[in-house]
Amino acid sequence: MSVDDLRKDLSIRGKNGIGFLMSASVIWSIITVIFLLDLNINTQNIYLFFATGIMFPLALLFSKLINADWKIENNPLANLGLIMNIAQFSYFPLVFWAFANEPSIMIMVFAVITAAHLYPYGWFYDAKAYYFLAPTLSVLVVLFNFVKFPLWSISSAMIVGLLTLISILFYNYKVKRMSEDEQSHQSISI
Repeated sequence: MSVDDLRKDLSIRGKNGIGFLMSASVIWSIITVIFLLDLNINTQNIYLFFATGIMFPLALLFSKLINADWKIENNPLANLGLIMNIAQFSYFPLVFWAFANEPSIMIMVFAVITAAHLYPYGWFYDAKAYYFLAPTLSVLVVLFNFVKFPLWSISSAMIVGLLTLISILFYNYKVKRMSEDEQSHQSISI
């Protein structure tokens, strides 16, 4: 099986990682509510950290609901997705620095890390939407912070970006699935 075939297998069986993106959308929605509340910035930032704790359980739930298989055996690339996700933790010292020294930019730093870590999934799932939306979201939240938009607008931008990405990736999945079904039908006919 070629690398392209392995990536297509991951894309179809894992449904382009949509379950994890759905989970992230819920978390960024919670973060938006947190930053709409009349709390001091340090309390909001602590709640932001707590909100991220439900990421993995929610991703499992959403993956189950949409019938996505993210624990794919017999595909040597499958563990790469986990490694790419864990790699984002190497950027967390920046989040901790912002929390301690510049609490008002912590949500922006966290949003940039979240958005930017999606970029390699463009290769992983062979889905160009990741290549476009990861840097676009990263730049957008920095601009929102630079222009001094309210902090909740950063998390709202993340929600809109993630929901857009989910929609595009779902369409991409459907196209790949139809192509796969046609190929298997043609091979059965021959």
